[in-house]
Amino acid sequence: MVDVDSAMRASAYGGGKRRKKSDEDKQKEKEGRVLEPFDPAAAAKKEVAETYSMWIVVVYGLAVCLFMRYIFMPTLTEPTRALWLMPMLLIVSIPSLHKVMVPNEYYEIYTMGNWVRASFLYFFSFIALSFILVNPPLGDIAAPAIAGGLDIETNDAVVDARWSKGTYYLETNQDTIDVVLGMAVRDNVDAETAMMTASVWYRGEMIANLSAGAVGELSEAQERFDEVGGNWTRGDKKNTLTNEVLGPRVASRAEDVGLAWDITGMELGDYEVRISLSEVGDPWEQNVWDAVYTINIVRVA
Repeated sequence: MVDVDSAMRASAYGGGKRRKKSDEDKQKEKEGRVLEPFDPAAAAKKEVAETYSMWIVVVYGLAVCLFMRYIFMPTLTEPTRALWLMPMLLIVSIPSLHKVMVPNEYYEIYTMGNWVRASFLYFFSFIALSFILVNPPLGDIAAPAIAGGLDIETNDAVVDARWSKGTYYLETNQDTIDVVLGMAVRDNVDAETAMMTASVWYRGEMIANLSAGAVGELSEAQERFDEVGGNWTRGDKKNTLTNEVLGPRVASRAEDVGLAWDITGMELGDYEVRISLSEVGDPWEQNVWDAVYTINIVRVA
């Protein structure tokens, strides 16, 4: 039988033997601890080479962005894949551009890592500058649009209503129903300058011509929207963090231009609300947005 003291001594002895290193291992460990000598000249040369690369890539991204914005985009009438595909393909030209513009003594320092970093810098430079040049006040390529779909004023004939994927489902307890139809126009500059055509169709026939002019000139429709106040069937939209009421779901932003019209004698069935919005853009002559919404009216007991 082995006592505890003997076992601990044997373990310590065996561990000591295992921890013993050969002279060769000690020499390798010593060599691994030796730091490479710092070469100030080589470090300075590398910094100069990377500075060359940074400015070349940033200026290259700016030049491509200016070309796309002021030369290529005016030749188009709407967005196309070429607007992002062409600049991305130019990434392959970055090494060749460096070879032409950077002195050989610095160019020979570059590695694959430099080309990867330069590609990312070019990409983000182009994206950032593009956002600046195509948005107000330097440009406007976004068409006005309907802010929050459709809604109707609450009344006794409405049993239930909901909005889903471009369709307004309305349940009523009558065979016909009179509604106040509401919507709002939203734009990134001034929604009132947008041109709007809107109409309501039932079984292939137009039953209501809502608008055919500038949004700012639809004073009666704006006044009717204000008269409804907060009595819209879909209710109000709230801030998800503060729970503060932002406004009705159909027009939740202060800059939205709310519009409403009275439509009487709507029968059961499906209606189409056809809307087209346009404005003078920059660089495109017209920014256009179109949509066809559906109002589905059914009777419930």
